[in-house]
Amino acid sequence: MLDLLPMHLSPLILAIFFGISTVGLVIALQNHRRRTGRLRKRFRQLEGEELRMFTFLHDLGHAIENEPSPTLLSRLIVDGIDRVVTARGGAIYFVSDDGSFLNPAYVSEDCPPLIGIPVEIRKKAERDPRALESHVRLSRVPLDEGILGHCLTVGDALHVPDVKGHPSFRDAFTRYDGDVAALLSPLRHAGKDLGMLAVARRHEDGAFSENDFAVFRAVAEQSAFAIGNARIHREANEKRAMESELRTAREVQRILLPQEDPVIPGFRISGTNLPARIISGDYYDYLDLGDGRFGIVIADVSGKGVPAGLLMAMCRSALRSVAPGETSPSKVLAAVNRQLFPDIREDMFISMAYGILDSGSGRLVLARAGHDPALCFRRASGAVESLRSPGLALGVDSGQVFERVTKDQVVELHSGDCVLFHTDGVKEAINAAEEEYGMERMTDAFRKAAPLGAEAVLTRVQEELRDFTGESRQMDDITLVAIEKR
Repeated sequence: MLDLLPMHLSPLILAIFFGISTVGLVIALQNHRRRTGRLRKRFRQLEGEELRMFTFLHDLGHAIENEPSPTLLSRLIVDGIDRVVTARGGAIYFVSDDGSFLNPAYVSEDCPPLIGIPVEIRKKAERDPRALESHVRLSRVPLDEGILGHCLTVGDALHVPDVKGHPSFRDAFTRYDGDVAALLSPLRHAGKDLGMLAVARRHEDGAFSENDFAVFRAVAEQSAFAIGNARIHREANEKRAMESELRTAREVQRILLPQEDPVIPGFRISGTNLPARIISGDYYDYLDLGDGRFGIVIADVSGKGVPAGLLMAMCRSALRSVAPGETSPSKVLAAVNRQLFPDIREDMFISMAYGILDSGSGRLVLARAGHDPALCFRRASGAVESLRSPGLALGVDSGQVFERVTKDQVVELHSGDCVLFHTDGVKEAINAAEEEYGMERMTDAFRKAAPLGAEAVLTRVQEELRDFTGESRQMDDITLVAIEKR
């Protein structure tokens, strides 16, 4: 086409053509550089975000290894996520033990409020800004209220660009005034709601991007896993520590029980205690009262575990303090009752049987404080008697009724006779068919073993009890004391 133009115009047109081409190339190059710059900037942003993410996860893993407190772990999570998504602040709320509220575990210093502010708090904050901060850090949130409760109910992470416009803040008495965007996520582990995690930005700081939300959701899931595992480890450690303390307590309690059976002229005595748990609420003891007299006691504290064990120790101490010098078992029990009654809870009591054995006369004087009757085997007839002296359990009455009801019973023992003290853990033992061992079976085992002596009685009853219950769990403490007259 240039061949058709006059010769003097061709150089001018060529110059214009090449000029336009050069400008186009320059503009294209500048646009390319700008796009490259934006890509590099975005790459650096993503690289920084990735670095912050890995740093957070590293710090979180390191903290879990050191078993941090819930407060320290909460602070680490909130502050870490703030850095990852460059938020203004954040908070963690945990579900209360009763499952009714979200309790604040940690609210970072610059975090905008994520809960509604009652009218009276807003008015108070106009005079004292600390009132608002205190309200935010201390107020628990009903599980079904506010944006936190809404997110927990939804069960998934939420991106809320404008918190005050959310339907959960339509209550005029609990308004939300801040221009705030928030990312929220339930914390769930092993199918259980642990609480809520949230971070926030003021609108002036810019909006959260979709990438911020995706990163927050991922970090929230890791945080829930970390919190859940930390709780499992903490509970396991607490359980191990408690078991260790209980074993120590059991050793102390074992020392309080007789270390060996007493040697009493003309008698053979054998006793045993089989706790259902680490700590036993049963108790038996032997007391040398002098002048050939010996005290024999068996008791059963209502309930099980540590409370029953502590009351058992108190009972032992009280009886040992009042028994010396007293020849009437019922008076000893009355004195023990007066000591213990003020300190026994209304839902607890102690059943006890206390006997004084005179080695010279072969006589046993017995009193029962609401305890199961002892069994007495008579060698001459082969019969088994039930020793039913009247009495009221310890801790039920302050003294007047107890002392009027509780009486002594004199039992004359002859050669070959045998007495068995027992707690109700024997007769109430349950087998796989949920049948009780019962008094009839125990009496029959006692009758068969009594002619063979005190040790044989304990062995026979325990063997038959094991055969009856099989693999069934022992539900109550079992204590047996057998007294054989030679």
